[in-house]
Amino acid sequence: MQAKCCANKKIIVEYSNLAKFLKIISDDNRLRILCLLKEGEKCVCEIYSSLNIAQNLASSHLKIMFDFELINVRQEWKRNYYSINKKIFKKYNNLLINYLKNYE
Repeated sequence: MQAKCCANKKIIVEYSNLAKFLKIISDDNRLRILCLLKEGEKCVCEIYSSLNIAQNLASSHLKIMFDFELINVRQEWKRNYYSINKKIFKKYNNLLINYLKNYE
């Protein structure tokens, strides 16, 4: 007999996406960036200087999170401003909670 989580194609896709989400947020610099963005929208210059990391490193992390839709970007003049995509975080928060409930 196969477990429910291994038989349902929708659940398999959700777990695959949840694993990708967890891989992305498992990086300490990305977690620090997300912590900064909880305070509100920031440009890359504010992010890398606050975290004391190279600008290209901050940009690389931001691109990874943007590609997964964890953050939004808004362009104003020559600057990009980043913010948390609350809808996506809520989705993965719910998926993770539901997944962990299976082990209570």
